Amino acid sequence: MARDPLHYLGGYPEKTLLQVQRLIDEGRLGAHVAARYEGVHDRTTNKALFEYVKDLKRHYMRTAPPVSRATYDDRLMAAEKALGLHTFSSKAHGGKLRASSDIRIAGVFRDAPEPFLRMIVVHELAHLREKDHNKAFYRMCESMEPDYHQLEFDARLFLTAKELERAAN
Repeated sequence: MARDPLHYLGGYPEKTLLQVQRLIDEGRLGAHVAARYEGVHDRTTNKALFEYVKDLKRHYMRTAPPVSRATYDDRLMAAEKALGLHTFSSKAHGGKLRASSDIRIAGVFRDAPEPFLRMIVVHELAHLREKDHNKAFYRMCESMEPDYHQLEFDARLFLTAKELERAAN
């Protein structure tokens, strides 16, 4: 059974979904996204991703807890139904409690336009301060990336186009 091509866009208004469906029907969704976001970023290794995450954190969230690791995870979208994942753990080490904060980014963003990677990283960094997706969380995302909501929508279009392209091949 084929998946609904608009499954990444659940919760968007019907008018928006109809516009996206029209682009899909006309075979223009991928070209539409590519016209807005040319090329891909060069942060394709886990080391480069970690440096990128640390730079954004250092610039916007100096007082937030440190990030221990940032990696691409090719299994993330299928296993977690998520584009990124932020995990916290605390371990007792001798008489001290050691906290760790890891960020995993879906592997599909390894070959994506930089604004989409930035949006996902900003989202996961916001979880350092706000665990839930509430108003304060989204305000924090917008403070780091003013176009956060547009980028989130366009990233969903990008993922839809990629999935349709894979299905056609």
